[in-house]
Amino acid sequence: MHSYLRAVGFSNIKNKKDLKELLNKVVQSPDKKTFVEINDETSLVEYTRYFAGSSGLTLRGEFDNKNELTLDFYYPVVNSDIVSTTEEVSIERHVAQDSFAGVCEDTRVGVSLIFYLQNGLDVVKNRINEENYNNKMTVSFSALSTEGIVMLPIKKDEKQKAMIKKASSDRNERIMAARNGDEDALEQLALEDIDTYTNISRQILKEDVFTLVDSYLMPYGVECELYSILADIESVRLEINELTAEEVYIMELNYNSMPLILSINKKDILGEPLPGRRFKGVILLQGKVNSV
Repeated sequence: MHSYLRAVGFSNIKNKKDLKELLNKVVQSPDKKTFVEINDETSLVEYTRYFAGSSGLTLRGEFDNKNELTLDFYYPVVNSDIVSTTEEVSIERHVAQDSFAGVCEDTRVGVSLIFYLQNGLDVVKNRINEENYNNKMTVSFSALSTEGIVMLPIKKDEKQKAMIKKASSDRNERIMAARNGDEDALEQLALEDIDTYTNISRQILKEDVFTLVDSYLMPYGVECELYSILADIESVRLEINELTAEEVYIMELNYNSMPLILSINKKDILGEPLPGRRFKGVILLQGKVNSV
């Protein structure tokens, strides 16, 4: 069973019988259906049902020429309509199943983001129609978590916030210049990293690391879509799973001006999430591509 079912309010799924009953409910009354005809004998179908307003389950299956449905796989999802990035995205099919991963290099992040693509059938549909799906599109990031901690923010006045914002903007410009082959920008970035390392190494001896590190996003473990994150909480709402009555927090996080929507079970988070505080935890990163 999927480890992140509890993130959308299904912590009570204990065996395959419970899971089968749940998946049948999605097929019987989905909120969204997507069909793609592959050939005269086969059509792919995707069912999505939102059990807690913004979060729920998506099933992928196949109809044969006898109109019989075979379910291939499922995954929990949380919906996001917020544009997270407009950078170029590459999309690749997973080897083990007919699902897709997206890869995006956003200068605000500092690492290549690999995410599980939510609307994979849209990719299949456009590739069948011979459209170039990798051009002119945005990405809406969302995430699932099964364990998190709410932390207090680092106190900053308006002047400090403005300085940090300008420094981040300048650094992003240097990163873009370095990508285009600017050797001076590359040298400046290297010197900045050395200075940052030196300052943190000196301060860490007498200060807590989370008073020095405002936020971070970095790969976690061996699975590509898992990340460890520390980010600002912009907004919070509590949704109730209509089937299990479990409460789920839906949070908008902001990492270095990149927004994403997070879903986490209320009983899996330590502390009270409020705007202005920070969320720390491990997330499964998803993304939805939007054509523009």
